[in-house]
Amino acid sequence: MKKLLSGVLLLALSVTLLAGCGSSAQAPTSTPSETATKEVEEVKITNAKNVASNYDCIVVDGSPEGISAAISAARNGLKTLLICQDEALGGLYTLGELNFIDVPESRDGTVLVDGIFKEFSDAVGGSGFDVTVAKNTFYDMVKAENNLTLRVNSKFQEPVMDGKTITGVKVQEEDGEKTYSAPYVVDATPDGDVCAAAGVPYTYAGEDIGERDREMGVTLIFRLSGVDWEKVTEYVSTPQDGASSAEGGVNGNLAWGYSKKGFAYEPKDASMRLRGFNIARQENGDVLINSLIIFDVDALDAGSRAQGIERGQKELPSIVEYVRKNCVGFENAELVDTAEQLYVRETRHMDCEKMLTIDDVLENRSQDDAICVTNYPVDVQATKTQTYGTVVGFPDQYEIGYGSLVPKDVEGLLIVGRSAGYRSLAAGSARIVPTGMACGQAAGVAVKVATDAKETPRALAGDASAIKKMQSLLKEQGANLTHTQTEEAIMDHWAYPGLKVIRSMGFADGGYDNNYKLDDTVTGPRFANMTNTVVKKSGLALEPRIAVNEETNNSEMLLALAKKVAALDGSTAPSDFAAAVQFLQARDILDATLSQKFADADATADAGSCYMLAARLYEYLLTLPDATELIAVDRLQEN
Repeated sequence: MKKLLSGVLLLALSVTLLAGCGSSAQAPTSTPSETATKEVEEVKITNAKNVASNYDCIVVDGSPEGISAAISAARNGLKTLLICQDEALGGLYTLGELNFIDVPESRDGTVLVDGIFKEFSDAVGGSGFDVTVAKNTFYDMVKAENNLTLRVNSKFQEPVMDGKTITGVKVQEEDGEKTYSAPYVVDATPDGDVCAAAGVPYTYAGEDIGERDREMGVTLIFRLSGVDWEKVTEYVSTPQDGASSAEGGVNGNLAWGYSKKGFAYEPKDASMRLRGFNIARQENGDVLINSLIIFDVDALDAGSRAQGIERGQKELPSIVEYVRKNCVGFENAELVDTAEQLYVRETRHMDCEKMLTIDDVLENRSQDDAICVTNYPVDVQATKTQTYGTVVGFPDQYEIGYGSLVPKDVEGLLIVGRSAGYRSLAAGSARIVPTGMACGQAAGVAVKVATDAKETPRALAGDASAIKKMQSLLKEQGANLTHTQTEEAIMDHWAYPGLKVIRSMGFADGGYDNNYKLDDTVTGPRFANMTNTVVKKSGLALEPRIAVNEETNNSEMLLALAKKVAALDGSTAPSDFAAAVQFLQARDILDATLSQKFADADATADAGSCYMLAARLYEYLLTLPDATELIAVDRLQEN
């Protein structure tokens, strides 16, 4: 989660091992729990027996994003139906118990997302909220809207279609199947289920950069009683073993740390990892722990998700025994239960009229059709083969355009949440709930504008006056659309065009400080990984791989590269450095600038030169007959 590592950003281990999603230098805002603990009673929701079947707008899913969209539509005078598939509202925040709020803030400390999200955040006391309080708060917010009808335990079954136009949805409720109709439907399901069923095209996970099999680990949050809060907070905020800063930190009812202890745990299930602990104290004194990462879960399969929860629950007795023996403050911890739902970070990415890109995010770009200003680290969480995960970069602030909420191929439909119109790397930043709630509020406003104009959501995307109306309404209703264009220092580097290409492939990591180390001398493994990945991303034969020694030089690197290119294009490989230079120049892989950078055979080029070389290699490989161009990978654009 963002804003979790106060005083620890320079400790790479703790950055990568924390169970949350990201980090910044300031701790999240929270309200300290009272010393006296108390139980919060959950308000149970029951469905009214007789409700209308026709509405102006239907929002599918009781996620925070869906709640925001439904409230927004209702406040704009639309007869709105909110279909909650669970027995309680709040989705990931409540049933998934992810109660650390990733508040988007610019580098000067300005909170970027206001509106309905802020109403909720203020009501629950900010990050680290009590889960039951959040359930009740969401319900109170929904009940307050006269134009809003809520159905709980209403399971989406399929869209009702008139050709390519959605006209409603079929759901399964306790007393049978129901059909609800509306000219506008908002898909607020985490996985874009309505869009997918309606025929909207999409990519899965990192498919748009050639990594469809990339499955970030899911998290099962668990609850412990008997944790000594005073000992925990003292431990995480006290320097350990003479270190210059503490391993973690504390803010009110939030604490984070135990990274080394978490990673040292050896799971019985090899497809799991314990990470550093994100800890949130609840009103009754229990704590929620976000640290258990589970791999090999197909998040689109209900059975696989259920098995993932079962596997986590089976592992937890061993985890509790371990933390009792090894973690200060947990000596008397007892397992209470786990979240009902897994925290899933990524599945589908729906094709929309505008796709947010990694460059949009990390270049802090504005959008002509802006409906949201936000930020968050581009956080690609751990996979089974990449234990630590990575942070591609950290923007100051960027805008999301309305076109990213308009799915292709289906009329009458909008989408909000992590499966909206974001390329997979961009989604590493845009997937957080506050951003989704801001987009949900925009979707409700968009339905209002479309209703008044008797237009489709898609028609609005190309109508400048409609966009202005949308933006004006959003501002009037508390949303923030003030964006400052921030120029990143790295963008002025001569090798930045090459970096952009490699970064868009998903293997250039700038971390929280956007330091891609372009001026550092490259190591052999770094060069080999860079060039081998370009070959792989081009869809060409990877084996045999490019291989060079740890301590390498320009001669060894260019000869190894030329040998691989020759194998791919069917030519004779050069045998010495001078011939390799000529060989690569003839294919425009080495241009005049790079020829100078690699001129000394015994020297070793810097990383910036190697990024440019790899980018030019990609351009050449795409000219070969069997190469494949990936939709989310940049083409080289030189200054």
